[in-house]
Amino acid sequence: MSEQAGTISNKSDQTIVCYSPTMITTNGIWQGDNPLDYSLPLFILQLTLVVTTTRLLVFVLKPLRQPRVISEILGGIILGPSVLGRSTKFADTIFPLRSVMVLETMANVGLLYFLFLVGVEMDIGVIKRTGKRALAIAIAGMILPFLIGVSFAFMLHQTTELIALGTFILFLGVALSVTAFPVLARILAELKLLNTDIGRIAMSSALINDMCAWILLAFAIALAENESMSLASIWVILSSVVFVLFCVYIVRPIVSWMVRRTPEGESISEFYICLILTGVMISGFITDAIGTHSVFGAFVFGLVIPNGPLGVTLIERLEDFVSGLLLPLFFAISGLKTDITAIHGFTTWAILGVVIVLACAGKIAGTLLVSLYYKIPFNEGLTLGLLMNTKGLVEMIVLNVGKDQKVLDDKSFAIMIIVAVVMTAIISPIVTTIYRPARKFTPYKRRTIQRTKPEGEFRVLVCIHTPRNVPTIINLLDASYPTKKSPICTYVLHLVELTGRASAMLIVHNTRKSGRPAVNRTQAQSDHIINAFENFEQHSGFVSVNPLTAVSPYSTMHEDICNVAEDKRVALIIVPFHKQQTVDGGMEATNPAFRTINQNVLANAPCSVGILVDRGLSGSTRLAANQIAHHVAVLFFGGPDDREALAYGWRMCEHPGVNLTVLRFIVGENAVEPVAEARRNPSQREMLTVATETDRERQLDEDYINAFRTRTMDDSSVVYDEKVVNHGEETVAAIRSVDPMHDLFIVGRGQGLISPVTAGLTDWSECPELGAIGDLLASSDFAATYSVLVVQQYVGIEGLGDGTAGTPDSPNRQHEQQIEFGNRRPPPQPPRGQGFFQPQP
Repeated sequence: MSEQAGTISNKSDQTIVCYSPTMITTNGIWQGDNPLDYSLPLFILQLTLVVTTTRLLVFVLKPLRQPRVISEILGGIILGPSVLGRSTKFADTIFPLRSVMVLETMANVGLLYFLFLVGVEMDIGVIKRTGKRALAIAIAGMILPFLIGVSFAFMLHQTTELIALGTFILFLGVALSVTAFPVLARILAELKLLNTDIGRIAMSSALINDMCAWILLAFAIALAENESMSLASIWVILSSVVFVLFCVYIVRPIVSWMVRRTPEGESISEFYICLILTGVMISGFITDAIGTHSVFGAFVFGLVIPNGPLGVTLIERLEDFVSGLLLPLFFAISGLKTDITAIHGFTTWAILGVVIVLACAGKIAGTLLVSLYYKIPFNEGLTLGLLMNTKGLVEMIVLNVGKDQKVLDDKSFAIMIIVAVVMTAIISPIVTTIYRPARKFTPYKRRTIQRTKPEGEFRVLVCIHTPRNVPTIINLLDASYPTKKSPICTYVLHLVELTGRASAMLIVHNTRKSGRPAVNRTQAQSDHIINAFENFEQHSGFVSVNPLTAVSPYSTMHEDICNVAEDKRVALIIVPFHKQQTVDGGMEATNPAFRTINQNVLANAPCSVGILVDRGLSGSTRLAANQIAHHVAVLFFGGPDDREALAYGWRMCEHPGVNLTVLRFIVGENAVEPVAEARRNPSQREMLTVATETDRERQLDEDYINAFRTRTMDDSSVVYDEKVVNHGEETVAAIRSVDPMHDLFIVGRGQGLISPVTAGLTDWSECPELGAIGDLLASSDFAATYSVLVVQQYVGIEGLGDGTAGTPDSPNRQHEQQIEFGNRRPPPQPPRGQGFFQPQP
């Protein structure tokens, strides 16, 4: 290739490139070959470069809460002629013209399958159920930006006399008016708005918007391929309609038949999966042949696949490979075509600024008007408008097709790509500043079990990761004795990790009551969990169950838990322990992230917390009238946490089928007070070594125990026993001597208390968050068959240190003045060397 052709290497549409059919794989560098002269090694290098660049950018932009699309487009721009590609050597070596064909083909294959997955995940039924509000917001949010796109088209079109004005208008209008559903879902989850009204409306509107964008895109492509609106365009549109009808009325029944052939619970056979994956290619081929874009066919083919096990299997097989490897290629290609240097001259940049402002403003204004009409507050309407500005894949496809069809020249293309990046990038930061949902910090008093009225409602928030913990928690709630006077209101929060995968998002969006099969595995889990609790609700009476889902990264999940607890005014949060019992009775860790969540919840919870070590809580002997015989033991050492544990045990013992043993440990005469050690360690100077504080605590313990004994004196199902112990070893021996028939131990976390009774037990603890006794009972060498509930009482907010200031929504600062608590105690000390419970890298 001559020097002159080399300078315009990647931009040139006219250059003729000669291909040698044999130059696919190299003979090796020892033969004197340069691997980059051959298409396969070159493609592998390009793919690696693209993926590593985008991953690096994802990592860099994470603190700014930027969606992944931004990193992918920016990665392409950096590798393209705007940044690195300015060096001719780099462009010619890594992205020579001859390689573009292979790259484009692979990128389009990735795109084909990705849009097939988007189609599989999209539930048209949701659109039917969204209601008028979302529909109106979606339409208003499309019309105004479309009009702005039209006016902008007139401004730009004077400089580009390449194509018919009508087509140009359509392309710019579509590009400005779309909203990207997958990107929006991700942003909403990051901002913790998924479960709010505004989040639901935004998701529904984006879905409708996405569908309209596809229809418009099909039209735009049909028109672009013909200079004027001729018979050919009409044929293209008609044949597209025929293709859609063919998919709906012929392909869908065939796929449904395949699903019916598969027995319940079996995975779909390989043969059918391969058939469907081939079907994606065939649909792409047909739509390309009739004149719309091949991705349109793949998308429609995905839409007709019924939700259920088939969809789950397809998504799980394809998603990571397609969206992790092949899709970034498509964005990279868009970036490689973007030459920011084409935008020169002050006027062009001014136009760019105007377009960004106008397009955003148009979308916001359209959404705002409809929101106000539907009596949505101004603040929320504004936020909705901003959220609807999310751009993503559809817009990229529109622009790329436009560039390939010569509808957009280099300048228009570069301008539109920048508009897309800027509009999506500003959303997260702006929404976080504008939209502070009016958090209802009404000070509620019943934040602990001890303070809950015996004849009032008992509110519990149950957090669940997997269906595995459900039976034990249901039995625990049942043993908590819901009655007509004191019903139990349970909020079941299913915790789902927010990953880059779109599938996790759909749980929230799919309204469960639709009776549809689950879209993916997480949704199926969610359904199992909720069904179990609803079943419990029907059978037990006096229990109300409210299912909720929290989708967020594990590092901030405790904020969701604490916010729900605060909003729902619960008295107790129950979280599962991060270890589960193995078949041989030992304990193994499930996911280290669960431990971090538990530690953060303990540090920031607005009410009492119970960590449940689940070793099964079987209703061993069922009595008449659905009553269960449980043997519950409460170990009482003293302090707020133990009083809370006793309060819970007290509530349980009213249940006719529960036998309660309260074992109180009293410090013996020979016990050595471990005060010296605390004094020697200045970092723990806040420990309760002050005599007056200790005495007050002891007095509270005495009063509470006495009240308990007086009330339960005549109850034959309650056994109260006192053990005098002098040191940790005697304590362990005493606990081991407790009758093995108990199936639940309730203990206080005992944080901040120094007692000779537990001296030495903390030196070996694996999980300091459970406290000395809790950790002992949960350890594997206590080969036990009982579950353990470790309780931490909420005792006001004084002095929780600056550690919680790092979590923005920790509900401690706001109501500091409003609530006055009787007994306060120093904050739980973070375990040494761990800072204030931050996830370990």
